[in-house]
Amino acid sequence: MLMKTLIKTSIVALFILSYHTTFSQIDTTSISEKLLRSREKLGKDIAFVLYKNGKIAYKKEIGKLNIKTPVPIGASSQWLTTALVLTFVQEGKLSLDDKVSTYLPIFTKYYKSYITIRQCLTHYTGIQSEQGIAKLLQKNKFHTLEEEVNEFASRRDIQTNAGTEFRYSNVGFNIAARVLEVISKRTFDRLIQDRIIRPLAMKNTTFSNENYNDALNPATGGKSSAADFTNFLAMLLNKGTFNNKQILTEASVALMHTLTTEASQVKYAPAPVAGLNYALGEWILETNAQQKASSVAVPSLQGTWPMLDLCRGYACVIFTNELSGEQSRNLYMDIKATIDDVVGGNCQ
Repeated sequence: MLMKTLIKTSIVALFILSYHTTFSQIDTTSISEKLLRSREKLGKDIAFVLYKNGKIAYKKEIGKLNIKTPVPIGASSQWLTTALVLTFVQEGKLSLDDKVSTYLPIFTKYYKSYITIRQCLTHYTGIQSEQGIAKLLQKNKFHTLEEEVNEFASRRDIQTNAGTEFRYSNVGFNIAARVLEVISKRTFDRLIQDRIIRPLAMKNTTFSNENYNDALNPATGGKSSAADFTNFLAMLLNKGTFNNKQILTEASVALMHTLTTEASQVKYAPAPVAGLNYALGEWILETNAQQKASSVAVPSLQGTWPMLDLCRGYACVIFTNELSGEQSRNLYMDIKATIDDVVGGNCQ
């Protein structure tokens, strides 16, 4: 009797193992094939990570990139900078509705005293942003973040009053980061290392410049790897906790995912995110039946697309080392649809 029971148990165990092995193989194949078919548009070098159930469920390394290779992350830097600001908010050192001029009096001098920290993180400063070649020249003009932000304050080219129009730019994030420097009396790169990068074991992530004469750029100046950014997304999935360390409070994470601007209110946004709603430092890709964010992202023209599916409970990161240009987000959403099929779950 005992022998029969053992045999039955072994058969069941082998069946379960075979099922999971086969299922895993199907998952791996479907995602891998999708990435390979997308290579012409994504770039020849791709690092991909899928994070689910507390671990890396699947990774794909194509060409010269691996998941630990650091690459410029462009606008995806804004996700990290937003998180840094929220660490100050949850400690009571700052309020999102504080006026920037409280910490940077130069904004009062130039009649911009009503801009708030919240408006900085939601593209509502009203300050004209440099475009095209002028933007590239402006990038190398400053030696410190303080110099750059002081120039923002003194600009006469104001598009609109603060808080009235959403116009995507890098201006607000750099202003908010400068406020943190004033409050803490420490540089931005040290702050984000101590509060975000090091606690999240993001060993290949930095905001430091190779040219030490150039100002730090909290809006677009980060470098990171697919594995590192996955740690950041894992923290958000786990309501602010990573490796049993509380980086953000649950309330802070919820605030990041809360709608601030509907697509119909956006006056300007880059093509890859045009038509999307905006939360706090992140774009809302999809919403649920209650019209709350169910998936979010902060994509970059640098070729980085980190995404978080709050409904299905997974994160995915697509990194390339080539400029993606103004291509449609349809390609990335098509990849996400494949992942959704693999992961499963009804998110209506």
